[in-house]
Amino acid sequence: MTMKTHDFYYDLPEELIAQTPLERRDASRLMVLDRETGAVSHRHFYDIVDYLNPGDCLVMNDSRVLPARLLGQRPTGGAAEVLLLRDVGNKCWECLCKPGRKMQVGSEVTFGNGELTATVKQVQEDGNRIVEFHYEGIFLEVLERLGKMPLPPYIKAELQDQERYQTVYSKVVGSAAAPTAGLHFTQELLEKIRAKGVKTAFVTLHVGLGTFRPVKAESITDHHMHSELCMLSEETAQVLNETKKCGGRVICVGTTSCRTLESLVNEDGTFSPKSRWTDIFIYPGYTFKAMDGLITNFHLPESTLVMLVSAFAGREHVLNAYAQAVQEKYRFFSFGDAMAIL
Repeated sequence: MTMKTHDFYYDLPEELIAQTPLERRDASRLMVLDRETGAVSHRHFYDIVDYLNPGDCLVMNDSRVLPARLLGQRPTGGAAEVLLLRDVGNKCWECLCKPGRKMQVGSEVTFGNGELTATVKQVQEDGNRIVEFHYEGIFLEVLERLGKMPLPPYIKAELQDQERYQTVYSKVVGSAAAPTAGLHFTQELLEKIRAKGVKTAFVTLHVGLGTFRPVKAESITDHHMHSELCMLSEETAQVLNETKKCGGRVICVGTTSCRTLESLVNEDGTFSPKSRWTDIFIYPGYTFKAMDGLITNFHLPESTLVMLVSAFAGREHVLNAYAQAVQEKYRFFSFGDAMAIL
């Protein structure tokens, strides 16, 4: 039986979409879903420590969001927006540009007081542009000064503190969006978790904007996933192998950590250091080889992420849990509340 995209629809009142982060990262609510029975309990995120056992391993994505939204001016004085998607080398990036019709080959844009300028080199078939940047010094430092966080399209509020769209353990710059499940952790909470005998390990997957791309195909198997670069270090491979060998659970923080492990796990369920581009699409019927538990946020209706969560906990369990979250007025999406599926 082919699954339809509409099988993953749920009704979400717009006012439940969180527009700003909570003052305290770990004070958000936590729904705990038992993947076997579908039973749900309501806690706070700082209670997550009660659900982790000594010998378990938490796997987190340490990718850091690039402040990739640049607001500039065209020579006419008109406004322009350039969103960096991918570094293609030689000071050139693949970008989304607005207003598209004004950003043709040869168009120039100036940012800040002119310390950064850009020239459109090429217009691609999909409408993205290849843009060459001109600056002095280190590009990432220029971006830190001039760029803004590329918040998802459903967040309309301006972000007061850019760091709130980064996890406290982020370190490898390269994402176009935050691995948001990790936004709930504080250093204190991680210390508490480690003190209980739970191991922590890091992977890197640079989140692409394709994360927000809606599934347009009616049958989900016709949807093509975007590619993202993911990496697993020697150190992390060792921790994971040790955890599995001793009977601990591998619990992924976020769908990006899950997609990384499921993309890089060896056939026999062990891990070795590697990196590759992945376009893995996980939906019901998928057999998990690496992950035993998942900490995640609440995802958009009909999105690939709701499909992934349904593959892990069962579609009925997930949709029932989401219905309860709506009823209980949980906060949804990037700055919203969390769910642990164990």
